[in-house]
Amino acid sequence: MITSVPVQEVWNELKTNPLAKYGAVTAVTAISLVCLRKWIAGGVCRSQVQLTGKTVVITGANTGIGKETAMDLARRGARVVMACRDTRRGEVAASEVRQTTGNGNVVVRQLDLSSLASVRQFTNKLNATEERLDILINNAGVMMCPKSLTEDGFETQLGVNHLGHFLLTILLLDKIKSSAPSRIVNVASIAHVGGKIHFDDLFFNKTPYDSLVSYRQSKLANLLFTRELSRRTRAAGVSAFALHPGVIRTELGRHVQTRFPLLSALLQAPAWLLMKTPRQGAQTSIYCAVTEGLEVHSGCYFSDCRLKEPAPEGKDDIAAMKLWDVSSKLVGYNEEDD
Repeated sequence: MITSVPVQEVWNELKTNPLAKYGAVTAVTAISLVCLRKWIAGGVCRSQVQLTGKTVVITGANTGIGKETAMDLARRGARVVMACRDTRRGEVAASEVRQTTGNGNVVVRQLDLSSLASVRQFTNKLNATEERLDILINNAGVMMCPKSLTEDGFETQLGVNHLGHFLLTILLLDKIKSSAPSRIVNVASIAHVGGKIHFDDLFFNKTPYDSLVSYRQSKLANLLFTRELSRRTRAAGVSAFALHPGVIRTELGRHVQTRFPLLSALLQAPAWLLMKTPRQGAQTSIYCAVTEGLEVHSGCYFSDCRLKEPAPEGKDDIAAMKLWDVSSKLVGYNEEDD
C-alpha cells in the first residue's frame, strides 16, 4: 500500500532540517543542469544509413566537428578523405578514426584553403585518383582572426571560409555530379544574421577591419553560395545544404581567447555548460550528409538536425548570383572552360 506524505510535513522538514534543505537544493540544481546540458546538446542524427561503397571528403577533418564527422561516416563504412592543412596532425587523427571505427579506408590529403594553388593541387589529385565523390563536407574555417591576407591577397576569413571552399567545390563538381545522387554540405553559422556582403570592399581595404563583421560576411557567403549552388546543380542530382553547428568547444575560438584572455578565463566554467561538445556539434553535418529524403530541401539551412529559417539576407538570390560571379573572377574560374 502506498501512503502519501502531506506537503506541509515535507515543507516543515525542509525548514527545520538544514541537511534536507541543502539536499533538496542540490538535487534540483543537478536536475536543472542535466536538463540544460541536454537542451544545449541539440538534435541528434538518428539515421542508420550505411555508406559502404561511398566516398566522402571532409575539410578540416583533423580536429573538432570535422574529426567527429569523419568518425561517424567512417563507422558507416564510407571511404573518408580527410583534407587537412597540417598532414602530421591529420595522420594522427586518421589513425584514431581507423582504430576506433575499424575502417581502414581512411586517408589524409594535404589541403590549405588559404592557397588557391593548394586547392587546385588537391582537386587535380583527387579527380585523378578517386572513382567517385558522393559527399563533400566543407567544414574547415577560421573565426574572428586578426586581419591578414592569404597568399592570393584575399582577406583571410573570406578567403578561407568562402573562396577556398568555392573553388574546391566547383573543381570537384564534375566528379560529384557523376556520383549522383550526391551531396555538398557547407558548415555556416548563425553569425550570418546581420551579415552583409560588402561587394564594394570585400577585403576591407577601404574601411577599418572588424573581425566580427568579416566573420559574418564569410558565413553569409556560405549560405548564399549554398543557395546558388543548389539552383545550378539540382537537375544533376546534387543536393546542397548549409548549417549552423551550434556554439562548440573547439579550437575555432582560439583567436577570441587570444584577444580577450581575462574574459575567456572568467567564462571558461560557464562555457563548459553552455557550449556543445564537438560530437554534439557534428550532428547536423552528419544529418545533412546522410538523412534520406533530404533532397527536397536542397539549398536550405539547418540547425539542430532540422530545417531552420535563415535571416532575410541569407535568402537574397540576387546577391547569391552576384557573389557566384564575383567569386568566380576572384579565384580565376571560367565556366566557359568546362
